[in-house]
Amino acid sequence: MTVDFRDFDKDLSDDSISSSDAETDINDDNMSSSGGEDGEEQQNDNNQDENHDNSDDEDEVVKAIKAEKNKPRDHPPSIKCDDFIVDISFHPSKNIIALANIVGDVLLYEYSNDETKLVNTLELHTKACRDVEFDNEGLIMFSTAKDKAIIATDVETGKLKQCFENAHEDPIYKLLALDSNKVVTGDDSGTVKLWDMRKQNAIFSLKIGEDYISDMITSEAQKYLVCCGGDGTLTSIDLKGSKIYTSSEQYETELTCMGLFRSETKLLVGSSVGKFYLFNWKEFGLHSDEYVGQKHSIQCMIPITQNIVISSGEDGILRAAHMFPQRQLGIVGQHSLPVEALDISHDGRYIASCSHDNDVKFWNISYFESIDTLIDVNHKQNKKKDMINNLPSSNIKNASDFFSGLV
Repeated sequence: MTVDFRDFDKDLSDDSISSSDAETDINDDNMSSSGGEDGEEQQNDNNQDENHDNSDDEDEVVKAIKAEKNKPRDHPPSIKCDDFIVDISFHPSKNIIALANIVGDVLLYEYSNDETKLVNTLELHTKACRDVEFDNEGLIMFSTAKDKAIIATDVETGKLKQCFENAHEDPIYKLLALDSNKVVTGDDSGTVKLWDMRKQNAIFSLKIGEDYISDMITSEAQKYLVCCGGDGTLTSIDLKGSKIYTSSEQYETELTCMGLFRSETKLLVGSSVGKFYLFNWKEFGLHSDEYVGQKHSIQCMIPITQNIVISSGEDGILRAAHMFPQRQLGIVGQHSLPVEALDISHDGRYIASCSHDNDVKFWNISYFESIDTLIDVNHKQNKKKDMINNLPSSNIKNASDFFSGLV
C-alpha cells in the first residue's frame, strides 16, 4: 500500500493526538485480510484518479503546444541570404519579390505559403544596389546603385533594356518609378532627376538640398513629387513645370520615409528621432500634427489601409499604428537587428521586411481588414501596453492568448 508521507508528517506534528488515538491508528493498519484488500484497492483508485487528473492537465498543455506547432502556415518561409539586403520590392501582380543586395545583384524569388524559391540572379551593378522597383504592369524592373547607374531590366527574360551610366555626379540613393518609361532618382548630395528611358538625357535636374534624398513619393495624378532627406527638409517639385513647388521649415532631424493615406489627402513622414509628422497634401510647408511613433529611428513605413501604417527601423520591431485617431495597435513582427526596408504584396495579404542579419521575413497582415473597422475613437488608449502588444502575425505570442484555451 502506498503511504502518503505528507499526511504522516502532519500526524506526527499534531500535539493533540492521544496515545489511544495512536493505538487505534495502529490497530486500523492491522486490519483483517479482507479489510486490508478493500483499503488498498480504495487507495489505488484514489492514486489512479489523481494521476489521471495530472495526465489530463499535461495533455491539455501538450495539446496546446502541438496545436500551435501544427497550425498550417499562413505566410511564406523566410529567405536567408549570403549578402546584406538593402531593398525589397514585390511584383505588382505575381507572387514574386525582388531583393537588392550590397554586392550589386538583384535576386528574384517566387513565394508561396510552403516555400520561397530563387528563380533568377541578376548581376546588374558594380557596387551596392540601393533601390529596386517594378513598373505598374510588372514588365520592367528598375534598379539603381552606389555605382551611379540606372538600369531597366525585362522581368520575363532578365535582359537589359536600358542603362544610364554615371546618371548622377554622386551615388544614387533613391529611385521612384512613375510608369514603364519614366523614373525619378535622388542622390547623396540632394540632386533630383527625372528620366525618360526613351531619351538619352534627364528631363530635368534640380538641386533641392545638401544631403541625401531618403524617400520620394507622388500621388496618382503625378502633379507633385515630394522628397525628404538627411537635411530635415520636405521639398515638393512641380513635375509638369520641372521646378520646386515649395519647401518646408527645416526639422532638427533626418526625414527618412513617407506614406500616403486617406485617399491621398494626408502625407505621413517618419524621422530619425522616432517622430511622425502629418501633412495635408499640397500643404507641405508645415505639418498639421505630430506624435512619437517609437523611441528609435524610423527607417521605413508602408501604408496598410487608409488609416493604418506599419513602420520599423533601428530596433528591428515592426509596429502598427492607426492614424485617425492616432493609436498604437501593437507589434506585427520582429527581427533581431535593424530593419532596412518594407513592402506590401500585390494582394495586400503579406508584408515583407529585410534586416541587417541578411534575412527577409514575411508577415500575414490580412487581419487588419477587420481591425481597421473596429477601432473605438472614444476608447482611452494605454499606449505603454499597446506598444508591446503582440498582434496575430508576430512570432512572439502573448502568454494570455496562448493559455486562454486552457482555463
